[in-house]
Amino acid sequence: MDRLSAALDDFTPSAIQEFDDRWFVFFGSSEDRDRAAAALSAMTHEDFAAEPMDVADEDWARRSQQGLGAVEVGRVVIAPPWAVDGRGASAPGRITVVIQPSMGFGTGHHATTRLCTALLQRLDLSGRAVLDVGTGSGVLALTARALGARSVLAVDDDPDAIESARGNLALNGGAVGIELRVADFRSLPANRFDVVVANLTGGLLTRSAGVLAGAVGPGGTLVISGVTLEEEAAVLAEFAPWMAVVERLAEDEWRAALLRDTSQDR
Repeated sequence: MDRLSAALDDFTPSAIQEFDDRWFVFFGSSEDRDRAAAALSAMTHEDFAAEPMDVADEDWARRSQQGLGAVEVGRVVIAPPWAVDGRGASAPGRITVVIQPSMGFGTGHHATTRLCTALLQRLDLSGRAVLDVGTGSGVLALTARALGARSVLAVDDDPDAIESARGNLALNGGAVGIELRVADFRSLPANRFDVVVANLTGGLLTRSAGVLAGAVGPGGTLVISGVTLEEEAAVLAEFAPWMAVVERLAEDEWRAALLRDTSQDR
């Protein structure tokens, strides 16, 4: 299914639900859906069929929320409001991030979000300035702040994503120290951050490697995910002129990496 994931990236799906024998892939418009279906149907060497269908946003949200529980990654628990365990939240060292599921924005149930959450816990974020690129629901921005970041700038070029993130900040007590901004990260002012986290797609990471590396301050760290096994080597090669790989993590077909700025070593 790696080839299917990579092919779908070109059409920017809003969300993907994976089951044993089928995938439900959601798009923001019927035009995007039909273009993706036509492209996938043309992949005649693959053993799958693509069938377009219309699904109302509220139906998707209702279905996706059924039985949705908390996700535990290290000492971070990501939970919808109805699955918050008060006892777990008060356990020593335990961090709970509350996320309201919504169309197209991360809930912590996708492998790439879990991988980024795990890698953020490898870092000492105390007093650090963090940039969260493509924040979606704000889950990684909230996680970074809860792990001790001094400030987090969370950007997304989708206004609906920023509204979703704003609602989730409210669910987490307002999350002072997090700034939400509707913006294309490639057009941000030339600020430098101690830590940048970018859970995007392999293609976008490849095309934007220089921009992302340039947003990391001297000796700083970049966390990337959204990369498939087939894409991993090519994506990491794009960052090699500026950054060194410190650690890589894998879950199913997905990959994530922790990279360190090497400008001080030259």
